[in-house]
Formats: sequence, structure tokens, C-alpha cells
Amino acid sequence: MRGLSSSTKGSLVMDGVLVVDKPTGLTSHDVVAHVRRALDTRRIGHIGTLDPMATGVLPLVIGRATRLAPLLSRGRKVYDGVIRLGVATDTYDITGSVTSGTLDDGDHDQPAIDMVAVEAASHTFIGHIIQQPPPFSAKKIRGVRAYKLARRRQRVETRAVAVTVHAFEIVSLWGNRLRCRVICDPGFYMRALAHDLGEMLGCGGCLESLRRECSSTFNLNQSVPLASIEDERRSAAEHIVPLTRLLPELPGVVLTDHGRRRAVHGNNVSQADVLSTDGTWRPAEATTESDKVKLYDREGSLIGIAETNTRSFLHPTIVLV
Repeated sequence: MRGLSSSTKGSLVMDGVLVVDKPTGLTSHDVVAHVRRALDTRRIGHIGTLDPMATGVLPLVIGRATRLAPLLSRGRKVYDGVIRLGVATDTYDITGSVTSGTLDDGDHDQPAIDMVAVEAASHTFIGHIIQQPPPFSAKKIRGVRAYKLARRRQRVETRAVAVTVHAFEIVSLWGNRLRCRVICDPGFYMRALAHDLGEMLGCGGCLESLRRECSSTFNLNQSVPLASIEDERRSAAEHIVPLTRLLPELPGVVLTDHGRRRAVHGNNVSQADVLSTDGTWRPAEATTESDKVKLYDREGSLIGIAETNTRSFLHPTIVLV
């Protein structure tokens, strides 16, 4: 089995990432609560929040993998979304209160949506851009979540942030529904894209549906439906991506027994403590500060993450033992 073992009492001991195919209608926190009960484990969290209306890839870190969450959340995201043009809402999605336009598909007074105009506008959202997060978001304003202030009808002024969009593909346009596929870095809001696109086109826009296909290295092919996790605990646990397969983009080194002892206590590791490398990293070239390296023991277990340091060679920053 991958990512789990049995303790002396027969209970499952799990460390790794379980990729859930999140259903619509639940918050990311709800999903964590469901899986916590299903797998009977307390040490669990999610990587990258999905709105209740959204579906798709929601990676859950379990056990010792929770310590790797900050690193695991940095990769690109891939979204498949449908934007409803001709209507705007206060939440920037279909669940909010209408602020302009109408949700009535039969309203012939809605402006015609021109594909040429849509494609021209889409190009302005590619690259490094400045985006204003939605009022209903998890961004903190003076220590309070923006959505809490918005629900109280208090004034919400989120700070514009720099975000990166690598691709914005128009899949189809039928009626006033625009289907698109977006590849972006963390911090980008698809709801804000829908709203801003509608503003640029002069007709209003909101997000009607959203499915996340990828989050960092995790994708839908690895995902497990939430219902399956709740129905069969052991089968679901077998889908956990183990610690040794996480962060494949980082180079790895195998430590000597002495090096392992030093690393698990947070002590610096020298070149003499490195038994071997995975071929993608050369100790003699470790001159760049803060490059991250995975640390393994002789048995192949991931014991931590270190940063290169010109003075001490390798400094453990995350210890998993």
C-alpha cells in the first residue's frame, strides 16, 4: 500500500497527500472534516482553497505531510470555468445577489456577446497582471476575513495584488456563456477574472461554474471522489501519495547515519554527511542560498527538507521524523 501502514493495534497510520475530487456545495473546510471522520485522523489540512460552488482537485495533507503544506501549495493551477456574461453579482459568481443585468436566459434585452471582442479582451489577462480580489474572499482586512465583513454589509476594500496567468484559452461561447481554461499561479481568483472580463466587455460577468483540474503536481487522474472516501476507508487510504513521491521537482540526497542523526535534530549537514545524490544536484555546486533539497535516509524514507547554505552546506528547515 502507498502512504499507509498498520500499527500494532491494526489502525492505519497515514502520511502523505490524498487528492480529493471536491463536490460542489461544500467548503474546503467541510471536505477536511468529512475526510477526518472517514479516515479517523486528526492531523489533516487542505492545500489551496476551493469555493463551495467549485469542484475538482483539492489536495489534503495528512500526518507528517502537513509540515510540507507551504511547499506543496506553490505550483500552478489549471481551471476549467464557465463565465456567465451579461450579469454581475456581489460575490462575482452565480451564488451572489445580482447587481446588474439578469440571470434570465430568456431576456432578449441582454447585449449580444461578440467572440472577437471576447478574444481581444482575453489577451489583456495573460502574463503578470494586477488583480483586485473579490469582496467575498478569504483575504484579511485589518485581521478580519473579507467575506465576513461583506456579509455584515460593511465596506470591503481589498488590496490589489500582482498575479500571473500563463494561459487563458477560450474553449467555446454559446449564448452568454463563455467556457475557458486558465493556467495560473497561486493567488489568482477566477471569480475576479469573470467580473473583470465582464467589466471590460461592458456587459458584466460572473463565474457560473468552476472545476480545478490541477493543483501543483496533483491532478484529477489521482483524485478520489469524496463519497468513495467515506464509503471505504482502507481503499481511500491506498490512494494517498506517500512522502517519498512528494515535491518531485526538488533534488534529493541520501544521508549517512551520522547525517540523519544531525538532520532530525535540526543540525546542519556537511558534505561528509551526504552518502549519494539523485543525480540532479551536485554538492560541489551548492553555492546558491536557500535552494531546497530533500533529505532521505539509507532506507529511502524522506526525513526532511534542507536549504543550501554557503556557510554550513545544508540547513534542515523542515524535519519529518
